[in-house]
Amino acid sequence: MTGCLRTLVMSVAAALLAALSAVASGHGPVFALATPTNVKGGWSLDLGTMGRVGSLDSGVMERAMLTYGITPDLQISVSGPIIFSSAPLAPGRVTAMMPATGDYEAIGAWRFQRRDIAVGSRDETTAYAGIILPGNQKPPGLLGQLPWAPGVLGMIVTGYASRANYVWAGVGGMHFHESDGDRRPDMLMYSLVYGYRPEFLRKDYPHWDGRFFVEMNGEYSNRVLHDGVRVPGTNGGQVFLGPTTLWIYKKYGIEGGIQWPVFRNTGPRFEHESYRFAIDLSYFF
Repeated sequence: MTGCLRTLVMSVAAALLAALSAVASGHGPVFALATPTNVKGGWSLDLGTMGRVGSLDSGVMERAMLTYGITPDLQISVSGPIIFSSAPLAPGRVTAMMPATGDYEAIGAWRFQRRDIAVGSRDETTAYAGIILPGNQKPPGLLGQLPWAPGVLGMIVTGYASRANYVWAGVGGMHFHESDGDRRPDMLMYSLVYGYRPEFLRKDYPHWDGRFFVEMNGEYSNRVLHDGVRVPGTNGGQVFLGPTTLWIYKKYGIEGGIQWPVFRNTGPRFEHESYRFAIDLSYFF
């Protein structure tokens, strides 16, 4: 095979691979930030169940998220919650794209940097920005006693992806507005994830596509503002670590995982969190 013909065949194969895996392009790890975005004109609907289990109480909720790909590198998502139970835990986002709170969100994502390294391998960077609108369902304890005001969200993540290995590192923050001298804590979030796709799962559409991840998520929040005074014992941080997995078949996806705290320095006004979990069902159309 001549060099030109080999190059042509490899280019066509790469294009076919991208097209066949397009339905999965907007999905990555469960908890952590990742760079993929939906393809142009591609919709996805996610139904996520997530829980935070405390030392005494537990919180479980369902979120629905609708995402649309405006271009291959630009998308917008909206999500809303249904809360089944709540616990007086420290502030936590839990998953990057869908928070474990009673808020409604709209998030835009822009993959502004992408460099193809080889066939099926690339490094890229994606920025996220969004608005947070408070819902009617609040947790028990101090946070639930505050008047909730709107907030803003910003995140950025960079990393490497291939057919076998995935590495992403991200950081972000949330800021809430003040209302009548009260304000929810601002939060700093960061994440690191490694993913692996075994060789026997590196098959093209319409076979099952499976990946395994180890995800680390960290959170730090400042003090609650109440009646214009910062409340002692309400700031602190924690770091969670755990395994997750993602499986995609044709237009359907399922992912889930669990994380445990490996570092905790949360304020005494909140109940300690023992572990957190999330399960997400996706439909691409």
